[in-house]
Order: sequence, then C-alpha cells, then structure tokens
Amino acid sequence: MRPESRVTGPRIHSQLWVLHLYSSAVTEPVILADVVRSDFVEGHHRGSVVVTDPDGTVAWSAGIVDQPMFPRSSNKPMQSLGMLRNGLPLTGNLLALSGASHSGEQFHLAGVREILAGVGLDETALRTPASYPYDEQSRDEWVRSGHTQEQITMNCSGKHAAMIATCVHNGWPIHDPAREKSPDGVWGRDDYRSPDHPLQQAIRVAIEDSAGEKVAHVAVDGCGAPLLAISLAGLARSFGLFAAAAADTDEGRIATAFREYPEYASGSRRDEAALMRAVPGLLCKIGAEGVYAVGLADGRGIAVKIEDGASRASSVVIAAAIRRLGLEHEAIEQQATFPLYGGGIRVGEVRPNSTVFS
Repeated sequence: MRPESRVTGPRIHSQLWVLHLYSSAVTEPVILADVVRSDFVEGHHRGSVVVTDPDGTVAWSAGIVDQPMFPRSSNKPMQSLGMLRNGLPLTGNLLALSGASHSGEQFHLAGVREILAGVGLDETALRTPASYPYDEQSRDEWVRSGHTQEQITMNCSGKHAAMIATCVHNGWPIHDPAREKSPDGVWGRDDYRSPDHPLQQAIRVAIEDSAGEKVAHVAVDGCGAPLLAISLAGLARSFGLFAAAAADTDEGRIATAFREYPEYASGSRRDEAALMRAVPGLLCKIGAEGVYAVGLADGRGIAVKIEDGASRASSVVIAAAIRRLGLEHEAIEQQATFPLYGGGIRVGEVRPNSTVFS
C-alpha cells in the first residue's frame, strides 16, 4: 500500500470535495486583470482563480472553479506521478524533466536523450510533433546552427521520453505501426499516446487521486498525449498535495525534483524557475491557454485559468493570489504586473483587478 502524502490524509475528504464541486452559484468568469495604457483602462482579462486549504477544501475563489477545464501542461507533475508509480527509473534533474514544458536549451535536449538511452532507445522513438525550441535565445542558436523543427526540441519531449521509458520498464508496447499514420488522428491502442494504453490509464488514476475527483473529459493535447479535464479546484488541490508531500513519497520526490532542478522543470530564463528558486517550498507549473498552478509548502494550492488564454494575465494573477496569502518576495513582485510599451518606453501594464484582489 502506498503511504499517504500528507499526515492529514487528504483523500479522506473526497466526499466533502464532491459536495463543494456542485454547490457553486458562480456561472461565468470574472475580471481578474486590467489592461491599463497611459492611465486609461484599455481592456480586461477574465478568468477564474481558486485557493485550496491543506485539507483540499476551497478557501477562496473567484469565477468558475468547480466545472471541468483543461489544465494543459499544468497536469504534468501528476502525469509524472502515474509514471513513478509504475516504475519510472528517474530521479533528480531527469525526473524534473519528465514533468517539464522545457525551453529547448541544450541541457534539456541532453536530458531527453539520456532518458531514452537508459532504456536502449534514441530520439527517433519520440512521437512529439516537430517544433523549434520554446526559448527565444535557444531557438535563435538552434536555427543559426543549421537545424530546423525537430521532435526533441518540442517542449513536451521530456514527458514523452519518460512515458516511453515507463513503457519499456513494464514491457508495454510503445508504437502501433498499423495506426501510425491514421487519417482520423486517433492512435491505436498499442501507441503510448492512446487513452486506452495501460500507461495512460495509470496516469488517469494518478490525476484522479491527486485532484480528488474523476476526470470529466478526455481530449488530445498539443503534444499528442491525452489531455484530461478536471476542475480548477482539483488542479489547485493537486498542487497543494504535492507541495506538502513527505520527501519519501512519489509526490514528494516529484516536488523535490522540481525545486532542486527548476531549470529542468521549465528553463533557465523562465519565471517558473525564478519562483521555485526564490520561495522556499513553492511548486509551480504553467499550462497553455492561460493556466497557472502553484502549491505551497503548507499544503495550500492555487490555480488560475484565464478565459482568453493570455499568459501575460495568468502570471500577473497568480502573483496576486500568492501575495493575497501573505507571501512577499522580489521574485513574486517581478510577476506582479506585465509591462506595456509605446514608442519603446513603458506606458502601462497589465495589473491585478483591484476588486478581486483588494
């Protein structure tokens, strides 16, 4: 039997969570951030934000936090949990890379190759779509060196390498040649990206265990792997669980890897890495379409979803939510606003909405 990650045993509160899940009267996102140019409010970013207590209950929220949403890459730590539970032989920097949306820096690519080499494979086993490195500097260096878009430079290649390694460890199939180029875009069951594959079934269980709720919908993420819908509250709950987990649990091992190797979990020039380096015990992960999740060492979780998908707003809102809980740090302050420019000078900013974050 696997040990609980918290002394409080958060999963005993699942009934309480379900009661809350269907009790909210909020039916639409709210204004979370204002776009201010030359002291004039030019526009707004709407969305939802939630804070969960260490026991997993919702402590504070604005917008819709109890309905299914796609966490996108914010689900990656929980995907890594499903792999660790099934024997993924990674620790430290490579474990952090397994849950990364990496920047495509050279050390990321070397790590992906190391994960695959550990099970006797190389990057040709990857089924990520071809892409340039996410990081602008790394992308420029990559192109200048004569490279084009490749599968290994796609930001999810660390996760895919870990998925493949988990399959090899368990003797599970990796590819389904009969469906490799399926015109309907659905992978065969023997493809490690298929929702019906034993790997993805194990990941689904890990996500449900962490969120304290059932997956509401399954889609295909940008990298081709399954994308599982949970509530925003469930996402915050998951991060609180991981952040407070004992070091000898699988959740704790993942959290420790992220904190000790934040540049592997994101990139050397990323805000996520800066936050995890600076704030003791903090765990964080962004996702596409304006998703941002944070876990604090005391077990509280925070999750944000911006309706229009703007990352410039999600970073501002997550910083405001962290500060609302009483945490102050220069690294948090650096995300407190997003600058707007005109004529090469700063003329405004995206800032937290004062009504929500009073």
